[in-house]
Amino acid sequence: MVSAIRANPSLADRGTELLSRVEYRLMQSAEEREQIYRLRYRAYLQEGAIAPNASERIEDKFDNLPNSWIFGLHVEGELASSIRISVATPELPLTPAVDAFPDYLEPELARGKIIVDPNRFVADPLRTKRIPELPYLTVRLGYVACGHFNADIGTATVRAEHQAFYRRVFLQDVWCAPRPYPSLIKPLSLMAAHYPTVRDKIFRRYPYFRSTDEERQRLFGAVAQGTLPMMPPQLEDGALVTLQPRQPII
Repeated sequence: MVSAIRANPSLADRGTELLSRVEYRLMQSAEEREQIYRLRYRAYLQEGAIAPNASERIEDKFDNLPNSWIFGLHVEGELASSIRISVATPELPLTPAVDAFPDYLEPELARGKIIVDPNRFVADPLRTKRIPELPYLTVRLGYVACGHFNADIGTATVRAEHQAFYRRVFLQDVWCAPRPYPSLIKPLSLMAAHYPTVRDKIFRRYPYFRSTDEERQRLFGAVAQGTLPMMPPQLEDGALVTLQPRQPII
């Protein structure tokens, strides 16, 4: 959901200061996940992306896959936004973008590419009004993941009216025109960029998109060479129980 994002440089300039006031949490427990599913419902309903349903929650088959991480961004201890980061590799290829656009992304996986697929971005509409930078701080996790997993391609699945923003801010190109997307009323297009090519330019524009190796491991876990963790890392008091040096994926 990007309806609240505005490409105003002044918003991006404040990101570094605001980063110290937010907390990224990997949402693992049933209670935490339920908060996310209900936030998704409220946000999607607010922008007319879904029809009302009796359960008032949005959950799908990708939420419990070993190559998906669901995060909640908390401001002053309160859940303000969420994003799911899915990582497609030849060994673990299934993500929402790959599922919706297999004709474009499966050939990349066949060539051994690693694809970071941020999806299910939602934000509390009230908090977004008070904190215009919130969307930037949330989608930042996609760049954290790209660095951690040595991504070749970063994707975005967006509505047609949001393409200009992603092209301007994230230097992504349209790979596919809008097509039906699971659980949403409005079709989504596939946008993507070659991460190693655009990385430095993005970081110059938005320095707070950078991340340390410690932060990447804390959020995504240690990565063995050429593999992904088989399940989201277990957290203890907000930190990984063990931290090991990250090996590059090749």
